[in-house]
Amino acid sequence: MKTAIPFARFNKLRLGIVASTLATVMGTAGPATQVLAQDGETLSEIVVTAQFRETRLQDTPLAITAVNSDLMEARSQTSIYEVAAQAPNVTLAPQGQANGSGLIAFIRGVGQTDFNFALEPGVGVYVDDVYYPTLTGSLLDLMDLDRVEILRGPQGTLAGRNSIGGAIKLFSSKPSGEGTGSFQASYGSYNRVEARGFADFTLIDDVLFARVAGVSKNRDGYVDRLDYAQTHPGEDIPSFNLGLGNGEKLGTLGGTSYAAARLSLRWIASPDVEVNVAGDFTNDSSQAGADVLIRANHAATTPEGSPWLADSNGNAIPYDCRFVPAGPFSCDTSPEGYNPQYINYATFLDGVPATSQSPFKPFAVDPVQQLDTYGIQSTVDWSISPDFELKSISSWREYDSSWAQDADGSPIASQQLLQTLKHHQWSQEIRLNGALFDDRLDFTVGGFWFEQGGTLEARVDLNYAGIDFIHGPDTTPSTSKAAFAQTTFHLNDSTNLSGGVRYSRDKKVYTYFRSNPDGSIPSAPCAFFLGAPTAGPTGIGNEPNCLLLGLYNVTDSFKGDRTDWRVALDHRFSDTFMSYTQVSTGFRSGGVNPRPFFGPSAGAANQLKSFDPETLTSYEVGFKSDLFDRSLRVNAALFYNDYKNIILTLNACPTAPCLQPNNVGKAKVKGAELEVTYSPIEHLSFDGAVSYLDFDYKKFTVDPAVLPAALSLSMVTPFTPEWKWSTGVQYEAPLSNGGTLTARVDGNYQSHIYTDPINNDVFNRIDSYFLANARLTWKAPDEAWTIALEVQNLTDKYYFLSLFSQPDSSSTVSGQPGLPRTWAITMKRDF
Repeated sequence: MKTAIPFARFNKLRLGIVASTLATVMGTAGPATQVLAQDGETLSEIVVTAQFRETRLQDTPLAITAVNSDLMEARSQTSIYEVAAQAPNVTLAPQGQANGSGLIAFIRGVGQTDFNFALEPGVGVYVDDVYYPTLTGSLLDLMDLDRVEILRGPQGTLAGRNSIGGAIKLFSSKPSGEGTGSFQASYGSYNRVEARGFADFTLIDDVLFARVAGVSKNRDGYVDRLDYAQTHPGEDIPSFNLGLGNGEKLGTLGGTSYAAARLSLRWIASPDVEVNVAGDFTNDSSQAGADVLIRANHAATTPEGSPWLADSNGNAIPYDCRFVPAGPFSCDTSPEGYNPQYINYATFLDGVPATSQSPFKPFAVDPVQQLDTYGIQSTVDWSISPDFELKSISSWREYDSSWAQDADGSPIASQQLLQTLKHHQWSQEIRLNGALFDDRLDFTVGGFWFEQGGTLEARVDLNYAGIDFIHGPDTTPSTSKAAFAQTTFHLNDSTNLSGGVRYSRDKKVYTYFRSNPDGSIPSAPCAFFLGAPTAGPTGIGNEPNCLLLGLYNVTDSFKGDRTDWRVALDHRFSDTFMSYTQVSTGFRSGGVNPRPFFGPSAGAANQLKSFDPETLTSYEVGFKSDLFDRSLRVNAALFYNDYKNIILTLNACPTAPCLQPNNVGKAKVKGAELEVTYSPIEHLSFDGAVSYLDFDYKKFTVDPAVLPAALSLSMVTPFTPEWKWSTGVQYEAPLSNGGTLTARVDGNYQSHIYTDPINNDVFNRIDSYFLANARLTWKAPDEAWTIALEVQNLTDKYYFLSLFSQPDSSSTVSGQPGLPRTWAITMKRDF
């Protein structure tokens, strides 16, 4: 039995062994899609395309977690980050208030936390094989999907661009013309109102089909934003209500207002040519991200000692524990009627008195988080002959995103920003699949072209650093070109040797524009550097933002190329057990620092600097098995990674503020992953996964002048838990009238993580936590109606998804808390 099915024979074979399984893929897939086939006794199969062609998941020599739409529904999962709960060594999280609408993604210790498209993600995100190059715009709703594939380990020759840690691939449902559809509506906690549905229909019999899908999600915010002065009337602190709210409540944070739609067309141009075209649009007009203050410790004065916020006697009000509503660093007397764990005192207003050095006050922003994204793509499949097939994937995408941040969570303005990111991209990929030597050799050769550009513009108001300026609009045009080949040689009916190679060439140009909020450009060096008796370079006597001198219309660039390769050997010992071993490489492109706060006038503190690509070589062994008449599935992998030139964004450079990417050094990463599915009896199934990761820095190679003293070899990369595990149980009870009642409970555990490269138990540690969810679903006898009740976070666990910290400047730590316990009821009608 060959582990890779030559594509020329695949359509015939799947009629016999796959079509029936696709019909039962309702909740089925590989290691993570643990739902029974229709007979309720054996586990079903799923087909994946991780190696450029359709293969059975259990025959694919890669560590893959595949989840289909019905299992995502059974788990009440609607956002891309939620599917990581059951994926070993995968951490996905929504970005916090500081970074807007986007996705943080780490796999096996490799990823990225910075939204700026001057940097590349370490985990590639693809929708229908179209690459999404930035974290912004990647926090996708799971709308009308066929499946999600999470590929762990470097995909340098397969997924390619910047998929050094792995790849997350979403595949939409294609139009079939069957006249089917569904509509569902949900109501739940925090006035959650959600609707989603699709319709699939024929436009021209046997020739042209269409599918329309949409989703609308609305939910009130779960963090209350309060006016500190009104909730603490005994303290001499000014009120900032300003008519913006009703009494003491200024509003909420974390509320959702999201809508998306997709139109897909499928044209059978001839028996040999199929064309799929899709267009999509998303509007996210949500509130600023949920955020609470965890720690505050600053005098809240200018270098001369003038207060950022004064009491009625003109004395400085320190930025301290009184504004921290809950936790070990709080001394707040929280107001009655509110849960202190979900309180924020942010005003989104800087009322610091204007001075000659900082004359651009006051400054206020709306607490918004907005994203508009849209795109169109076309996929053409041409069966040239029984042994050769050509695929073309073309795409254009664009987005416009704006978001506000008030990091201080208090009436005292320490740091607040309003950022606008605009981005566009074009991509084209061509693949030729073929089979030679009587189907003994399968191959894919192809090319990839990618171009992106856009701007970042922001009002950056950093009182703790004494600067208040306009960032941008910075431009970052870049291109990437690649040629690749992938082959599988079937040595015999049980053994396959696979190999791949990809050559990539990248180019990126960054142009900096830094100006004062009134549009003027800093034109003189800081008087302090010229010997004037001022209280530092940001004290009165210096010109506004003089540290930014020389950062206007200045260009920096990066250019590089790279060859990646992969070799894999797999052997099927029996129909139920396959093992594999592979060595593969990957890289993440280099670039330039997108946020130099200090320019050439700052001398040694100048933060203009480029960085090189990071690289990874991975050694992996694993097996995939279906045992006991395919009632038990056990898949496992062991890996060892040689990780070099690691790119980390350090926010504790010798001079703060600083967010400077650097090639820090190298590490050895070891890990193990196990996924199990078990169906002991009809209607009952269990699934589970566990992973372990040992991240070990071996050497720092960064310039000692840049390396923070706090960074040590004992630390790990951000969002890298040592342990993860998950478990789920589902029982489907047949009812006497022919309907069913299905109960499902899921739980997942994550050990502690750090959200910054400099691990600090006080400033950026998220403690370990366990979450449990439950869902009870009734389905009518004709399966037309479904009613489901779900409860998320059953134990009402208080935990954080991400943190934002400035330990060496404003001593601010804030965090994005996860939702408390919530419930929802959903009614669905299938047509």
